Amino acid sequence: MSLSPIRKVSGRAVPVEGDDIDTDRIIPARYMRCVTFDGLGEFLFRDIRQTPDGQSKNHPIDQPKFQGATILVSGMNFGCGSSREHAPQAIVRAGFKAVIAGNFAEIFFGNSTTLGLPCVSAKKEDLQALTRLIGSEPGTPVEIDLEKLNVTAGKLSFPVTLKASAQQGLLSGRYDAIADLLANLPKVRELAGKLP
Repeated sequence: MSLSPIRKVSGRAVPVEGDDIDTDRIIPARYMRCVTFDGLGEFLFRDIRQTPDGQSKNHPIDQPKFQGATILVSGMNFGCGSSREHAPQAIVRAGFKAVIAGNFAEIFFGNSTTLGLPCVSAKKEDLQALTRLIGSEPGTPVEIDLEKLNVTAGKLSFPVTLKASAQQGLLSGRYDAIADLLANLPKVRELAGKLP
């Protein structure tokens, strides 16, 4: 049983500018004391979105013009720092379907694509052009084509990169190794029965 293939991701985008946005900024450690990942979305970027007493810092995610955005646009080395899988879980549970950045920390990338959260890499100048566009015209639809490895937004179009193994997994619906294992459980049991 494979999951639904992910060939394109379309929606509005929100810029979360900056390089080296680490997993502690994405989801502060104090919110990781949970049994399940349910509810993590509300704490996404908590410390840069709100003051300690809960007052808004007017972070782009909270600005009315970006409400409903499902694509996150950022800078270089996104998801660096500790390898917490809570970071991509928080992004997904906040309603995001993809991330476009300059590049990604390897473990964050793997944790994300396993959830069906495509993380595509773009050149710095293309990220800057996209950030300017969605900043001035926030309602602009953005589309990530995972087959053609291209992003389009209005008249803007640019190439992106994605590791071939992640691309194949997303396109075929075989991006979750556990789901793949469970789908092949009869074969696993058959093989296990043959082992001494």
